[in-house]
Amino acid sequence: MKITALLLTLSLMLSAENILEDIDRKLTPVSAQMYKKLINIEPDGSKKEFLLFQAKKDKDKMISLFLEPESDKGRATLRLGDNMWLYIPNVGKPLRITSMQSVVGGVFNNADIMRLDFSTEYDVTSSKDMKEYLELELKAKNDTVSYDKLIMQVDKKHLTPIQIECYTSTGMLIKTLYYKEPKDFGDNIIRPAVVETESPMYKGYKSVMIYGKISPKEFADEAFTLDNLSKASDLRR
Repeated sequence: MKITALLLTLSLMLSAENILEDIDRKLTPVSAQMYKKLINIEPDGSKKEFLLFQAKKDKDKMISLFLEPESDKGRATLRLGDNMWLYIPNVGKPLRITSMQSVVGGVFNNADIMRLDFSTEYDVTSSKDMKEYLELELKAKNDTVSYDKLIMQVDKKHLTPIQIECYTSTGMLIKTLYYKEPKDFGDNIIRPAVVETESPMYKGYKSVMIYGKISPKEFADEAFTLDNLSKASDLRR
């Protein structure tokens, strides 16, 4: 009986891991280009907006290029696995940044903005059928990942997130991400176009991420290097 129960548990976990990989592919192709707007909303209602172009390759490479506002135009960030850098025109060498910092301020951190595949950073530790949605509990694969644990509500029909709660290793809720407004981006990409986040650590503040375009595109490996970060604008051609 114990062996049968163990085999059943392993089977369910393998199935959940497959679901997580399916979620990753529903959100973005393996290699893709994206345009997104970030909006930070202050407690008084004032807003600051950023427009970004992003290039993603495989499961661990991403570049973000700032297009707006004018004061940030030309800035670029590079993510290679757990490592991140910020390039500022006329400053010199790219600067090391961390996943928990934010190049735009607001509630989204760098890991949120340059999100890798969930299956790259997390293992599924449990899955539950909650009737209205599927609930996955995810555990970080190592201590360099920005959140130690995620509790993800998944739309059963479309296999895309509905809500994600992000926790520290001590069980403290850092923030909640809300995935809204499903949109057909073409190329069989149907996913929420809007991600909103709020945090008990930043009461009254809110950040919104709006995807304007997502499409498959192949990029050369050499584009994702520190030497070429200053040429990030070439990736839009």
